[in-house]
Amino acid sequence: MLKNILIFSLIFTLFSCENNVETDRNHLVFRYNEQGNIPTLDPAFARNPQVIWPDNQLYNGLVQLDDSLNIKPDIAKSWIINDSTYTYTFFLRNDVFFHQNKAFAQEGLHSPTRYTRKVVAQDFVYSFDRLTDEKVASSGSWVMNYVESYKAENDSTLVIQLKQPFPAFLGLLSMRYCSVVPKEAVEFYGNEFRRNPVGTGPFQFKMWEENVKLVLRKNPLYFESDKNGEKLPYLEAVSITFLPDKQSEFLQFAQGKLDFISGLDGSYKDELLTTRGELQPKYKDSVYMITGPYLNTEYLGFFLGANTPEIKSKTLRQAINYGFDRQKMVTYLRNGMGIPAVHGFIPKGLPGYAEIEGYNYDPEKAKQLIEQYKTETGDAKPEITIGTNSQYLDLCEYVQRELEKLGITVIIDVMPPSTLRQMKSSGELDVFRASWIADYPDAENYLSLFYSPNFTPNGPNYMHFKNQLFDSLYVKALSISNIEERKLLYTKMDSIVIEEAPVVPLFYDMAVRFVNKDVSGLGINPQNFLVLKHVKKSR
Repeated sequence: MLKNILIFSLIFTLFSCENNVETDRNHLVFRYNEQGNIPTLDPAFARNPQVIWPDNQLYNGLVQLDDSLNIKPDIAKSWIINDSTYTYTFFLRNDVFFHQNKAFAQEGLHSPTRYTRKVVAQDFVYSFDRLTDEKVASSGSWVMNYVESYKAENDSTLVIQLKQPFPAFLGLLSMRYCSVVPKEAVEFYGNEFRRNPVGTGPFQFKMWEENVKLVLRKNPLYFESDKNGEKLPYLEAVSITFLPDKQSEFLQFAQGKLDFISGLDGSYKDELLTTRGELQPKYKDSVYMITGPYLNTEYLGFFLGANTPEIKSKTLRQAINYGFDRQKMVTYLRNGMGIPAVHGFIPKGLPGYAEIEGYNYDPEKAKQLIEQYKTETGDAKPEITIGTNSQYLDLCEYVQRELEKLGITVIIDVMPPSTLRQMKSSGELDVFRASWIADYPDAENYLSLFYSPNFTPNGPNYMHFKNQLFDSLYVKALSISNIEERKLLYTKMDSIVIEEAPVVPLFYDMAVRFVNKDVSGLGINPQNFLVLKHVKKSR
């Protein structure tokens, strides 16, 4: 009897300063784990999913994307685009307030709600200024590269003029880099704004014990409502833990201590899924799975600035592309969760994707090209080294086995993700495993990896690929607002990339989420961003 009483009186950390809440409020708390460390909650540094996910709950921008990647109003209720002058005029809502915070102590005394104030157009001017401020050193400064000027005409009108046409600009503004932040809070917290975020989003910051737990609370002043007029969000809180490995995360999920997990990791993929990509029977009563296209291309990149003859040879690069079965790789290593990348670098789901002739598995063709390479170079034993991290070791080992059957020696260098990123950016790896997740929903974002002025560190061209025709088509596409016309140019550019083979596209990813059945409204989107304002949990 005593044991039962103790069980029903258990409490867990969340609401108070001690973060305690009764278990009967569990249905109001969404819980997920972040395996990677969250280094900051400042949107000026929202460069990867572990930062973008919580920032999506904390901040808003001028526009937002729905789950189909359509541009929708956010703080801007409407806008006008003047194509002849490349000018965008945004008209802001007048009911958006910043999160209540002591940084507004003085201003808040004169506000309808204490310790906050209304968002005005000048706040976006300040937020954009931060992106380009060298002292801030934002990783998102590049989003302003096409912007000539911006100004607040009044409290509710913001005007942005571009230097040149950039058809994907509205999509760019949906990025978390372009979130609005209040000057008062940034100046009040200084360098500690990174762990004391103040935004306008559906949830507001509560507490953060780094590498242990992050808690966000419902924003009572949030401006959005559902189609029935009910104020969003429905949840009272979001609780994020930081278990360092995927297997521990899965065990917590299986025990009902996490509400969902994202992605398919080798440590649990066979436990959860059959080889046909269906849920294992024992989980069907408690878990459901959501899948959809994910704007992420997994690939191997060649650093063309290397002096290695194997890397410089287009012939050998093409042989590597022909030398393994992508369908088999996806079926057995990803349990069918992916689309073999046999049609180019642009992933399925983006305008510009086309079923161009890419690299299907053709071992005989690969052998012919390898022999051609040997004849051209006198190199009797071609050898490459692939840099990767442990998460993708199985993919690289599969490629290694298949290529070695054809006569190419493959060495795999496994390193921490941070080391891989640094060495990839500095050109220290001849071949590297990488992925490109869309920053905004336009194929230009993928093709920018091959535009020669974007050589790292000035841009994302990690391969140091340079092709005069590609560059001219890329520049031409930027001047065309009609998406159907741009798609034709995108397809031509993608065909050039495939022919020159600076990369080995592996597969176009699929977003997959495993969700406890008491959760509804989670949804999924091609960028795999986490949006929790529509989520509900049953008791």
